[in-house]
Amino acid sequence: MPPIQYIVEGGRRLSGTIEPSGNKNSALPIIAAALLTEHPVTLTNVPRIRDTETLVELCRSVGASAEWTERNTLQIHAKEIRAADLDPVLCARIRASILLAGPLLARCGEVALPPPGGDVIGRRRLDTHFLAFEQLGATVTATHRLEFRASKLKGADVFLDEPSVTATENALVAAVAARGTTYLRNAASEPHVQDLANFLIALGARIEGVGTNTITVHGPATLGSATFAIQPDHIEVGSLIGLAAVTRSPLRIARAGVEHLRSIRMGFERLGIVCGVEGDDLVVPSNQTMKIHDDFGGHVPKLEDQPWPAFPADLMSIAIVTATQCDGVILMHEKMFESRMFFVDNLIAMGGRIVLCDPHRAIVAGPSRLRGAPMNSPDIRAGMAMLLAAVCANGTSTINNADQIERGYERIDERLNALGAKIKRIPART
Repeated sequence: MPPIQYIVEGGRRLSGTIEPSGNKNSALPIIAAALLTEHPVTLTNVPRIRDTETLVELCRSVGASAEWTERNTLQIHAKEIRAADLDPVLCARIRASILLAGPLLARCGEVALPPPGGDVIGRRRLDTHFLAFEQLGATVTATHRLEFRASKLKGADVFLDEPSVTATENALVAAVAARGTTYLRNAASEPHVQDLANFLIALGARIEGVGTNTITVHGPATLGSATFAIQPDHIEVGSLIGLAAVTRSPLRIARAGVEHLRSIRMGFERLGIVCGVEGDDLVVPSNQTMKIHDDFGGHVPKLEDQPWPAFPADLMSIAIVTATQCDGVILMHEKMFESRMFFVDNLIAMGGRIVLCDPHRAIVAGPSRLRGAPMNSPDIRAGMAMLLAAVCANGTSTINNADQIERGYERIDERLNALGAKIKRIPART
């Protein structure tokens, strides 16, 4: 594919209603977990983005049939699958290739994976996956590729050394096929982990503790077929809140999945941005104070990411851009990834008043008038943050490597243009 570029004319107010896509981080583990059953599975509200397309290709490569019957509806039938060597080029595109380890190990007893790819946002360890698989009875060999083998998976009391989302998902899928009861402790509890657990339950798995940090799985399960709807992407909803705020635009985010937005709304409220709830819609008014709330005693406040249900790491880049348009000073603390904040150099070049203290902390002083500039998108979330900055800036911005944005946000240029933005995609879609 040729490189994708966005040319953005900023300074335009937006208005209207937008519906978030299905959660990418739900769709990927659920597509992989569809290989666990011999029966057909239908998934709706699947985001049609590069990462899901790549994982679908990988599923086909091990013998499953996978067809898009509508734009966002995917049918998968893994009647017979094989533990084939997976294409290293495809695996290098997405980190989600590691999610194939659990279902292929359960179905085939072995799997060999090239190292997974994905965003370059810092070290993303795989040790927690290895720990979980070994406790469930598998052997793991890590050289130039990752090899997992298990003649029989057995239930275990597993304590994850960190609440890793993908390790929790891999362990959860493997535990469904394991003989006996498995306890996953210190498990991740993000909405996408809950979505995966609910999908497995729909197939016939017996799982308790969904949404908590201790998940109990009674295996092995007899799995059937299911039709399952992917839940809305709470990270995309947070991105749209930031978009409405920086452009001072009234937006309605329809079917936003408000039950998962409490910590996100709280984080934006610290920046002086308050959203209303009408049914399952989130309403962002245009008349926000945009005044950063000082801590008690007038101290500089801090917004930090933490494991769910706290403010998510994937929204820190969006929050930083939003803070440049708010009145006050705030410390942003990104604890998880040591390379995620380096994109702020682009914001500084646009006129943002930001001091990067170290790889994990930045001080943002606002409001600042941003001006259009050329920039390169280093990863999905920083790319979307740059798009927000470009839409609210004075003048024209060029975002190179916009392929990264489209890995996580489906047709985002078209959807924002429908609200009044002016984003030209090069090359244009055919």
